[in-house]
Amino acid sequence: MINLSRLSIITKDRAQATVEDMYKDLERRITASPPGLCPIDLTSSFLNMAHAQTCGKCVPCRIGLGQLQNLLDDVLDGRGEIETIDLIQKTARSIYNTADCAIGYEAANMVLKGVEGFRDEYMEHIVRHRCNFGIYQSVPCVSLCPAQVDIPGYIALISEGRYDDAVALIRKDNPMPATCAYVCEHPCETRCRRNMIDDSINIRGLKRFAVDNALNVPLPPRATLTGKKVAVIGAGPSGLSASYFLSLMGHEVELFEQRDLLGGMLRYGIPSYRLPREALDREIETMLSYDVKVHQGITVGKDISIVDLKSKFDAVYIAIGAQIDKKIGIEGEEGIGVVSAVDILRDYGDEKNHDFTGKNILVLGGGNVAIDVARTALRSGAKNADLVYRRRKTDMPAMKEEIEAAVAEGCEIYELSLPLSIERNEIGEVTALIVQPQIVGKVENSRPVTRNAKEIPIRIPCDMVVIAIGQGIESKDFEKDGIPVRKGVIDALASAGVVDIEGVFAGGDCISGPATVIQAIAAGKVAAANIDNYLGYHHEIVTPVKVPQSKLSDRVPCGRVTLKERPVHERIQDFALSELGMSLQEANQESNRCLRCDHFGFGVFKGGRIERW
Repeated sequence: MINLSRLSIITKDRAQATVEDMYKDLERRITASPPGLCPIDLTSSFLNMAHAQTCGKCVPCRIGLGQLQNLLDDVLDGRGEIETIDLIQKTARSIYNTADCAIGYEAANMVLKGVEGFRDEYMEHIVRHRCNFGIYQSVPCVSLCPAQVDIPGYIALISEGRYDDAVALIRKDNPMPATCAYVCEHPCETRCRRNMIDDSINIRGLKRFAVDNALNVPLPPRATLTGKKVAVIGAGPSGLSASYFLSLMGHEVELFEQRDLLGGMLRYGIPSYRLPREALDREIETMLSYDVKVHQGITVGKDISIVDLKSKFDAVYIAIGAQIDKKIGIEGEEGIGVVSAVDILRDYGDEKNHDFTGKNILVLGGGNVAIDVARTALRSGAKNADLVYRRRKTDMPAMKEEIEAAVAEGCEIYELSLPLSIERNEIGEVTALIVQPQIVGKVENSRPVTRNAKEIPIRIPCDMVVIAIGQGIESKDFEKDGIPVRKGVIDALASAGVVDIEGVFAGGDCISGPATVIQAIAAGKVAAANIDNYLGYHHEIVTPVKVPQSKLSDRVPCGRVTLKERPVHERIQDFALSELGMSLQEANQESNRCLRCDHFGFGVFKGGRIERW
């Protein structure tokens, strides 16, 4: 029979379907790559894969990538010379400029980035025949937790129903387990090795389950009193953590806080529907258990100077956080109804709730603070609380789950909208926001910049405009007292010591700019350890908790348990906790998905865990 068909439907054969599955496996494997791998070895592996993708049409790709691969192998195998680096660079640049398609020129571009980004590593391989990169912490989740919490350990304890022990183990490195159970941005999940099988472990959700179900978690015994006095400025997560560890080590700690209540941005920046106030208060009370003396309503730099504190204390730790708002700098910003997100959330922290009944509110910004204030406004009666962001929705720095929750609650996102001016009526009240539509452009620093689209400005009617474009550090009074300030933040070393001022330390947002809760807690931990050393001691923080033995029943693919929220129509009416915790069945299933990287593979070779610090 003669086939007269001009076209035919293309279907996947078994081989192609298998290859597609292998691509997905490869994506998961790349996602789970731990920090500390040799960058040249990784470059070589990626280049080899790129070479396998070439169609063979053009010489730069077909031949050039192979030659580039040989040069990288020379470096890795100890045959490279100093001139090899320049030859790699020239070859890659030639391929980039002449290859026909992205398979070739983007592979070459990857090599060029590497030569520029870790040239010293090429030198180490060639001159000393060694790799400087090392897996100092072999467990991916622990390596990416700023506080280095023993995550596999407490997940194993949860799987056996030992919730008190799980919380005690967390507290060894992170004295705020409850707070982080509710609001941690969980960087630990990013490179979870479980990604190679299915999906990362819901680490924060399991921590929440342990915290919710722990009954009696005794505090570790306090070390013998040293007679040394330490002043801590700022009662946010960094200052509180430093106070806890220093007082546990036997030092006398006095905490100075300018506001009436403790907690910093945990209280004054995170709404209670995300972090219940009773949970925060209990945790703060626990952290102050070792006779920490608290001075509230005291502003250091005005009521008392750093010089005074330095004369009265053996060491000073500055942990003031980022609690002042930034201005957007557009016409009409001084109008009636233009307010700061920081000020609104601060009022709620002091239990001075606003009444936004019937208001049409626009929030400018795309971070967690912007999301928090929009969702807060809806719970306070606002008719609408929408977000205006100059980039795309996918570029918003807020946590994905927070964005999804805000949209579910009715927040509209005006993406690619650059605020131009705020329209006001004759008495100065806000009536509208004027925005210029944007278009995405070239990628810079891993995300596309925006530029004005060829469209006319858009008028968005509103009653209020809330500015939520970031926070700054109130460092001027510290600078007057001789504390070095650079680009608006305190100049401090990685050890937390303030540059050129003995006995004064700083950490958290005041040296890094606005960061996450767990980063602030880690800064407090680092400061406590180094202040302890500065005072002439080397106290070790340990826990008697014994971690269960690993199992071999965790390798069957299984879906990740995700946390649910209360129904929208219910949660939007109050400030009670929105997120629901795991059930016992869910927690048992999720905790048993852990691959125990602290025991298997390189984990056991490296000793598995840090039992003391």
